[in-house]
Amino acid sequence: MTPTELAPRFFIAVAVILLFCKLVAWLLGKVGQPPVVSEMLAGVLLGPSLLGLLWPDAQAALFPAPLLPILYVVGQVGLVLFMFQAGYAFTSHRLTNLAGTAGAVSLAGVAAPLALGVLLVLGVAGFVPIRADDVSLGVSAAFVGVALAITAFPMLARIITERGQTGTRHGMLALASGAIDDMVAWIMLAVVLAFASGAAGPALVTAGGAVLFGVVLWLGGRRVTGYLMGFPGDRARLLGTVALLFLVAWYTDEIGLYAVFGAFAVGVVMPRSEQTDKVVDTLSPIAATVFLPLFFTYSGLRTEFALLGDPAVLGFAAACVTVAIVGKYGACWAAARMRGEPNGVALRVGALMNARGLMQLIALNVGLEAGIVNSSLFTVLVLVALVTTLMTTPLLSWIERREARTRVPAPALVTAGSR
Repeated sequence: MTPTELAPRFFIAVAVILLFCKLVAWLLGKVGQPPVVSEMLAGVLLGPSLLGLLWPDAQAALFPAPLLPILYVVGQVGLVLFMFQAGYAFTSHRLTNLAGTAGAVSLAGVAAPLALGVLLVLGVAGFVPIRADDVSLGVSAAFVGVALAITAFPMLARIITERGQTGTRHGMLALASGAIDDMVAWIMLAVVLAFASGAAGPALVTAGGAVLFGVVLWLGGRRVTGYLMGFPGDRARLLGTVALLFLVAWYTDEIGLYAVFGAFAVGVVMPRSEQTDKVVDTLSPIAATVFLPLFFTYSGLRTEFALLGDPAVLGFAAACVTVAIVGKYGACWAAARMRGEPNGVALRVGALMNARGLMQLIALNVGLEAGIVNSSLFTVLVLVALVTTLMTTPLLSWIERREARTRVPAPALVTAGSR
């Protein structure tokens, strides 16, 4: 297809994606699901798992193969803007006196699913086709473990805010724990990607480039971003921020860390000010409304739930979902209880930390692009992301109803003598 032929295909595809995501968000919003959950599901439904199964000609016409790289690139723009906002949100939540408990919850929430995921992959090695070609068993196991250890911090923050629980004990604890969890998980993912290269050269480039990036960010990040926020005029600050984001995204992509790491880091070092808030508030709606749905659809087009028809893959998927919930929900709940938190607080923290959401999808696409994830493993882990994210809001509502019932005082018994 020529660029002239692709342009109208792109426009109609984007229109369909945005309208369908809005429809699914409206439907699932009636049962309390946040928009990001709906967009995740909508992306999968537009792919071969549903539209391609029921109406393959329409799916092929809407999303021809030459269009997919364009969706990928435009979706990457959304991810860069989204991860910048996530990094900026990361710095807005202070640990204060929750540091010890948040650290314990985060450590448990990373270590348990990481260990269980690695053991699961090692246990099924040779029985389930989840290893990509020329990828070692150790790298596959480590990637699955890291993917299961991820928490969707931005979505967690959004759910807490929408439910008006920002100032609650469980809300603050979940935000602090989720922020630490995501930072550790992204660092571990970078390490796995470096090892996955196999050759010493690329790994050294990644490691050396990451160290250089960290040093430059540490020494000059605040100064550069502060200078940008000092530009006169909103447009100048917006242009400078976007240019910096894309420059850093280019660098981190080139060294093998991928654009999402650089964008997140820029968000972390941005100075907290009214000017920065305005820039973030301008970019975030564009990313969430226009670009992120394209990323979800691109991910959905590579998710084939028909692969779960293989009993071995289906069994592995069920085991992965179980391990993910037990490892994250169970470990975070147990850590919070061991730190002396009430059961209600611990249950809510576990439910919030259990959601993988968009962050796991980002990690999966990074793994797929790096060649360490095959179609079967991609589909299995997308299912994990969907299940653990979909269950968060209903689970929180169930905990609230359960506590409300226990707080209702029993009616006084009326005896015959009191009449």
